[in-house]
Amino acid sequence: MATINDIPDVILSNIFASISDTRTRNSLSLVSRKFMLLDRATRVSLTLRGNARDLFMIPTCFRSVTDLDLSFLSPWGHSLLSSPLSDTDPQLLAHRLRVAFPAVTSLTVYARSPLTIKILVQQWPGLKRVKLVRWHQRLASWPIGEDFVCLLEQCENLNWLDLSTFYYWTEDLPPVLQACPKVSASLVHLNLLTTSFAEGFKSQEIKEITTACPNLNNFLVACNFDPRYIGFVGDETLLAVANNCPKLTLLHLADTSSLTDVRGDPDNEGFTSEDAMITKGTLVEFFSGLPLLQELVLDVGRNVRDTSMALEMLNSKCKDLRVLKLGQFHGICLANESQLDGIALCSGLEELSIKNCGDLTDMGLIAIGRGCSKLSRFEVQGCKRITEKGLRTMACLLRNTLVKVKISCCKNLDAAASLRSVEPIRDRIQWLHIDCVWNGWEEIGNSEQVGLSFWHNQVEEPSSLFSLMGSEYDHEMRRKKCKYSSDVSDGYILENNGFWCKKWDRLQYLSLWIGVGELLTPLPAAGLLNCPNLEEIRIKVEGDCRGRSKPSERAFGLSSLALYPRLSKMQLDCSETIGYALTAPSGQMDLSLWERFFLNGIGELRLSELDYWPPQDRDVNHRSLSLPAAGLLAECLELRKLFIHGTAHEHFMMFLLKIPNLRDVQLREDYYPAPENDMSTEMRAGSCSRFEAALNRRHILD
Repeated sequence: MATINDIPDVILSNIFASISDTRTRNSLSLVSRKFMLLDRATRVSLTLRGNARDLFMIPTCFRSVTDLDLSFLSPWGHSLLSSPLSDTDPQLLAHRLRVAFPAVTSLTVYARSPLTIKILVQQWPGLKRVKLVRWHQRLASWPIGEDFVCLLEQCENLNWLDLSTFYYWTEDLPPVLQACPKVSASLVHLNLLTTSFAEGFKSQEIKEITTACPNLNNFLVACNFDPRYIGFVGDETLLAVANNCPKLTLLHLADTSSLTDVRGDPDNEGFTSEDAMITKGTLVEFFSGLPLLQELVLDVGRNVRDTSMALEMLNSKCKDLRVLKLGQFHGICLANESQLDGIALCSGLEELSIKNCGDLTDMGLIAIGRGCSKLSRFEVQGCKRITEKGLRTMACLLRNTLVKVKISCCKNLDAAASLRSVEPIRDRIQWLHIDCVWNGWEEIGNSEQVGLSFWHNQVEEPSSLFSLMGSEYDHEMRRKKCKYSSDVSDGYILENNGFWCKKWDRLQYLSLWIGVGELLTPLPAAGLLNCPNLEEIRIKVEGDCRGRSKPSERAFGLSSLALYPRLSKMQLDCSETIGYALTAPSGQMDLSLWERFFLNGIGELRLSELDYWPPQDRDVNHRSLSLPAAGLLAECLELRKLFIHGTAHEHFMMFLLKIPNLRDVQLREDYYPAPENDMSTEMRAGSCSRFEAALNRRHILD
């Protein structure tokens, strides 16, 4: 009987080379020694962890690696090649890396200073793709363009540059691109969507960049559309981008105000006080100049009105467009009678995101559902006039394709209404974001009895909306309604308590927004009681703790997530939770007590991976793990990976050594501005190294 070991090595090598998922390759390499050697010989992408000063631990068996990531070396954020605390010669370390990975053409590195870039590009002058990472501030003493001069001068084959997580000054880049015309002309990917910018690139700078890089296929840039600012982006800039870079297939133009992941004002009706200086005629000309577009993001942050006619041109001018995101665009779909218009005519779209559209209605959603029949992902944010009826009807129309949905900051869609609106695709949806706005559900949050009759009484019929669209659609939806209602046993399961509950068969990823002080416990009662395949959850807690009274409950409610049997990964983001890090005024809680509230009960979950962003005190730029938080995290006994996006004292970190199989822990100050004081008890490289040494000395059973 033949086995897989009888397959010729050439064929096995091709099979291994076709596997790109890192976890799958890691598992295969553990099967046998032969598989391990094949994995090493064919692996082309590698992320290095561990301490950079340990030269003897640099692996030398991955000779085929072309994509190397050095941005997660420890201590995170410390200069890789120019630290005054390191005894290692930077040239020696760089040389050892080149010897170990001679074929590298793609590099990601945390470049705290220009010296790091200068030394590394000397080792791999044939680099084609580079991603730079830096959350620390750029020193004012550095000359303009110092970070990029060596990179563009020495890497003549460079065609891909990502600066989205690299802090620099906007005036650093254009002069260097203009001074290196050959490399600039060869760039096909340029990501300048830097989240740490306050104002973004000015209009003139964008013109200079696009003039210097005429062959760009992908261009992402943070800018400012506010006409009150000097250098704002308007009609002239849009036309310049289209004229200078006609080969673009991916274009992201985002206002810096839209890059912060902060929930908007729920009482705002979607319109801003200022209009962007973008006209309908310019949009038509802009779309006409970019016929190859496949993905377009225009997140303007200022009103762009009456855009229906211009958006109709997308379908005829940009025939390959598949992904579209619009922010602060109004009049995108008028939905007059039964005739399709505006964005509803873009029938080739597969992903659509609509943000802060002040006049989008249920009828507009239905028109989009009719016209954009291939949508697999739909996001709606800050649209105050849409309701459960319109979104539910749209989900009915897109039942065969829609698998990813985001509903955020919509006044008429609380948590329960959002879940009811995606009811038609409940058995198909794989990715979901909702806001945990309970509107009275807190009172029944601890109830486990959610009956079938309750759900039928809560859901309103969408047929009245379809009757407005004409008898043909009314007949079709009545047919679908009969089909769904006759299949109740397929959508509901009988729990041990004798009550029916809805089952989300394919939901694998859940994202939640929740206001500070609110509880997570009503989530199951709101409709997410049975999710047998939910593997990953992201929870973002946002709000100002200052002035708030002590919560009535001891715990935020993480323990209520234990009912999801396959939940193993969590991202708990409290970075936008603001409070007092040190001494709180009398009668108020400091952040350590709020952390105890948020993390209480996390030990009851069977998590293997956790990303945690501690709350912050903006007045002192303090985002640190507290003593109660360290103790509660140490109760997660099944954790394998823990990444804390903040700082921590060394003796607090030692609590984590109680977790028996914990393999990978790292402090990452990946927010701007990252703390500069490397000699504090929270930031010392020596402290990080001692903790990692203690972690690595432990015997791990498996």
